[in-house]
Amino acid sequence: MPTLTHDGPLWTIDLGADENRFSPEWLSTVEGFLDDLAASTEPAALVTSATGKFYTNGLDLDWLGAHPDELGSYVARVHALFERVLTLPVPTIAALNGHAFGAGAMLAMAHDYRVMRTERGYFCFPEVDIHIPFTPGMNALILAKLTPQAAVESMTTGRRYGADDACAAGIVDAVAPIEELAEAAAGRVRDLAGKDRTTLATIKATMFADVVTALREGR
Repeated sequence: MPTLTHDGPLWTIDLGADENRFSPEWLSTVEGFLDDLAASTEPAALVTSATGKFYTNGLDLDWLGAHPDELGSYVARVHALFERVLTLPVPTIAALNGHAFGAGAMLAMAHDYRVMRTERGYFCFPEVDIHIPFTPGMNALILAKLTPQAAVESMTTGRRYGADDACAAGIVDAVAPIEELAEAAAGRVRDLAGKDRTTLATIKATMFADVVTALREGR
């Protein structure tokens, strides 16, 4: 399960040591951490990462298979997580320690910045190959963060991007070996932690207003 640690202004959520799929329990834990961060008043920045070979593989398809009647409420909850991270009133960065697939890759896209491990791990939107079309909200989130060319390639081919290719496509902002990943992520947001939260929240809400509207559809 996810864990939260503090180092000065840095709040780091470790998403877990497994595939870190979005089970209801996993979602509740992360939501609680984000509640705590939003309720704090001191300077802060958020880093998310994980332990092991996965950042997160996204939707818990096994749980969904066992609870098909809860599909709508589950997807709405995932959309709410994306919206929460996208508009969080503090700087955010995803440190991709390993594979980020599907909704896990979308969670990374919801952050302000992304840095990816160089030695192993792929970033991928596999929806075209697993026959799961993007929801309007997911589509809007990705299009807001990528160039049209990168969006077409990543969303319609299911390409698996290594770190260097992901950086070249603008999917991630930087790359680093695993032993430097945490500091590379922290270094990008640490000095931004004191930005005024009200101002930053307004900027993000305005910047991503269309994405927020799409993510809220059906909720």
